[in-house]
Amino acid sequence: MKGTRHVVKGLSGWTRAGSGGALCYRAVDRVGRSIGPVGQGAGSVMRRVIVTIAVIVTMAFVVACGGGFETSPPGEGASAGLVGDPAPNFTVKPISGPRTDVTLRQLRGTVVIVDFWATYCAPCKRSLPKLEALRTRYAGRGLHVVGISEDEPDDRDRIPEFASACGARFAMAWDEDKSIARQYKPETMPSTFIIDRKGIVRFVHVGYRDGDDGAIEKEVTDLLAE
Repeated sequence: MKGTRHVVKGLSGWTRAGSGGALCYRAVDRVGRSIGPVGQGAGSVMRRVIVTIAVIVTMAFVVACGGGFETSPPGEGASAGLVGDPAPNFTVKPISGPRTDVTLRQLRGTVVIVDFWATYCAPCKRSLPKLEALRTRYAGRGLHVVGISEDEPDDRDRIPEFASACGARFAMAWDEDKSIARQYKPETMPSTFIIDRKGIVRFVHVGYRDGDDGAIEKEVTDLLAE
C-alpha cells in the first residue's frame, strides 16, 4: 500500500501544501520576475540599487531558510521516492540513549520513526523533543524512534550532549561513513521517515516546521492501529 509523500522541506524548499518552506523558492521567483532586466537611461542607477537590495534580501532569506539542500520540485525528492518501498536495513551502535545495537529489520512488527538530524540543525532543536514526546506516549503500543546523526567527525562528541539538551532519550547513532544516508538520501536536516509494521516506508517529512508533530502523531497512530 502506497503511503503519502510529505515533501515539506522544512524552512527551505517545496511543500505540497503550498505553505511554509515553498516561500523560499517563490520569493526568489517573485524577485526575478518583478525586477526584470536592468535597462539604461536616467533610472538605471536606481534600478541597479533596487536589484542589489533585492538580491541581498533574497540571499539572506534563503540562507535563513536553511537553503543549499533543496533543488527538486514537489514530489520528486529522493527521500519521497522511498514512500511505498521497503525501508533500507541498517545496524547501528547508539552513542546516546539505550546502547544496545539497533537493527532495523529486527524491529519489524512495530512502527518505527527514523530521524536524520545534526547538531548544526536549528530546527532539530524543536523536532527532537517532539519525537521524544511521541516515543514516550506510544512506546507501549509499539513505537520505536531511532535518531541518525549526520554530523562530521569534529562534532561527533557533541551528539550525546545535544541529544540530552533536547530531552531525546531514544537511541541516537552516528552515521560515521554516511552509509545510511546514502540509502535514505535525506535532503535536509531533519528528515523523518515513518515505517509501518511490515517495514514499508509510509511517510516522509523533509525538514521541520512548528505543527508538523501533529501530522506525524496522526500518521503514527494510524499505523499503530493497522
